[in-house]
Amino acid sequence: MKLVPVAALLAALLVSGCASVDMASSEASSSAKQFDPPSPGHAGVYIYRNSFAGKGLKKDIWIDGECIGESAPDVFFHTEVEGDKHHAIDTESEFSPNRLELMFEAGKNYFIRQFIKIGLFVGGAGLEQVPDEQGKEDIADLELAKSGNCSGPR
Repeated sequence: MKLVPVAALLAALLVSGCASVDMASSEASSSAKQFDPPSPGHAGVYIYRNSFAGKGLKKDIWIDGECIGESAPDVFFHTEVEGDKHHAIDTESEFSPNRLELMFEAGKNYFIRQFIKIGLFVGGAGLEQVPDEQGKEDIADLELAKSGNCSGPR
């Protein structure tokens, strides 16, 4: 019987705790928020997480199998991909990665929102493309995370 309150407390801490990841410099974050056009032949990709749910969770993000980073609440990543090509963005989820495949046009920036959804055992994650203006507005309140650190192999 004493295990029930302990289990409830642990579950509450998991859901309400805050996860953190290594952050880029404030200068790099400010520079990324200028939303400059990508380098020639490339598309810019902004992936961010601003959802309230799952504050205690970190979730890996990959593009074409390469680690972009481990997301946490109120962070974003910025990278470039080869333009005029399809690319797959995956995020770690409850049972298996969730994937978003898009055609990335050279010269454009794309905004992808990662969201946390309540799962059976632990929160899962999903991805959705958002309109440019919404992405820029959402990212204005977030900070740039360092890329390349995932919790496990893909």
